[in-house]
Amino acid sequence: MANWCSITVVFEGKPEAIKQIQELFQTMKEKEDKTEEGQLPDFSSDTNGGYFFNIYWNEGDEGVFQYETKWSPNTEVLRNIAEKYKVIFIQDYEEMGNGVYGRASYQNGILDDVCLSDEELETYSFDEETDTYHFEGETYDSNCEILETLLERKLSFL
Repeated sequence: MANWCSITVVFEGKPEAIKQIQELFQTMKEKEDKTEEGQLPDFSSDTNGGYFFNIYWNEGDEGVFQYETKWSPNTEVLRNIAEKYKVIFIQDYEEMGNGVYGRASYQNGILDDVCLSDEELETYSFDEETDTYHFEGETYDSNCEILETLLERKLSFL
C-alpha cells in the first residue's frame, strides 16, 4: 500500500494557458472518476510514475489544484505541463510517513526543489501523552506551523 503524498500546485501564466491547464485537469479528473485509476497528461511519459490521484480544486480557483501521488511529488510531470503551456508553477508537497516536506518552483526553465532534511525534521518532537508538538521551547497542537516555519527558514537562505 502506497503512502500518499499530498500536493498543492499553483500555475501562473497567460489566461489562455491557465484555461487549457484547467481543462487538462478536468479531463484527468473525469478519467480518474471513471477508471478509478491515477492519471497522467496524454503527452507525459509514464516511465517515472507520478500519476495524479484524487484531483480536486476549489470553485473559482483557476490554476490551483490539489491532488495526491504515491510516495513522492510528481515534479517532473508538472515541469512537462509547464513547458507545454509556457507557464510557471509552485508546488507544495508533503508525505510525512517518509519525512517528505517541501516546495518546488519552476520559472524561466529552472526547477528549484527545496525539501526539509531528516536533521531539520528532527528539530521538533511529539509528546504522545499530551498529543502536542514541541519546537524551540514552544508547544503546538499540530506540526503544520512548525514545518512551514522550517521550510520558510530554508527558503530564505537560498
